[in-house]
Amino acid sequence: MTPAARAQAAITILDQILAGDPAEAALLRWSRASRFAGSGDRAAIRDLVFDSLRRRRSRAALGGALTGRGLILGMCREDGADPESIFSGIGHAPAALDDAELAQARAPSEADAFDLPDWVIPLWRETLGNDAAAIAAAMRDRAPVWLRANALRATPQQAIEALAQDGIAAEASPDLPTALLVTQGGRRLSASRAYLEGLVELQDLSPQLACAALPQARKVLDYCAGGGGKSLAIAAQVGVEVTAHDANPARMSDLPRRAERAGAKVRLARPGQLRGSFDLVVTDVPCSGSGTWRRTPDAKWRLDPKGLDGLTELQARILDEASHLVAPGGHLAYMTCSVLDAENMRQINGFLNRSDFCLVSHRLFTPLDASDGFFLAILRRN
Repeated sequence: MTPAARAQAAITILDQILAGDPAEAALLRWSRASRFAGSGDRAAIRDLVFDSLRRRRSRAALGGALTGRGLILGMCREDGADPESIFSGIGHAPAALDDAELAQARAPSEADAFDLPDWVIPLWRETLGNDAAAIAAAMRDRAPVWLRANALRATPQQAIEALAQDGIAAEASPDLPTALLVTQGGRRLSASRAYLEGLVELQDLSPQLACAALPQARKVLDYCAGGGGKSLAIAAQVGVEVTAHDANPARMSDLPRRAERAGAKVRLARPGQLRGSFDLVVTDVPCSGSGTWRRTPDAKWRLDPKGLDGLTELQARILDEASHLVAPGGHLAYMTCSVLDAENMRQINGFLNRSDFCLVSHRLFTPLDASDGFFLAILRRN
């Protein structure tokens, strides 16, 4: 496919997303209907779509319209490219631009430059203060690919060497040697020997740093395990017994296979099966995902204030439920992939006011000092 034909495909998909379709569903539907497109075409079109969603407000301003055509025109102007090289109307290229389309463009406002919904910006500023604009700018770019070297299978250097054999370049983080930043060949990862044999797991730097900061414990419960990434990271430590639980057990369906590949021992518990208490209970609660919006950029445009209120109510319930499973003197770890205070310290302060726990530490990770936005609070039961 030519660059112009790829742009037209992205316009079609973006219009479907703007009409309400989830991004992944729209991309999959186009891919299934377009068997002529090669893997390189599909990857390039996906990048066009996700880049436009990350920068939806600023590109809509530059392109003069919140439409697929407006976003791709905004991309051309942002990149300094000649729009006529894309909007030629020749072959499978987008139709040529008319005078009305060309006249609607404007420079992005300060709010547009945040590329966030209007109602989110005050919450963003409240939490992030002087770093708000810089973190918003970082969220407009594609997220890096981070891996966790699995200590049960290999050292970080061995993992790096195995990745290199499949054309994947990676380097260890200076802050955490087991965290590997992929610098080249990331699209080859799922077929690589290092991944298939459990030497590495996909996991962003920020949650890796959060897991490394957890207090040492023998019996650990991952209360909101989901796919089990944190369960596996914790289980890679020597002498730790990990139990994974989720309110929706279907989310853990791949965890036994992942644990076997990683050589990790993780016990699964369905709702109602938890017994006794744990030295450490980890609650990675459902949240807005505002810290990961560069990975799922359509999510930031779907969230509304009512949805955020529902999430904070759920988070409070989970904290209360999970706290009863913490042994006396044990720890409760609260995690979100959000940068919004309503889901982070405000949630913790409310819990402290109604519980017998005390705050040990807390930290907000951001792209300025780690990778994704991620919050960790560690509490101790008195």
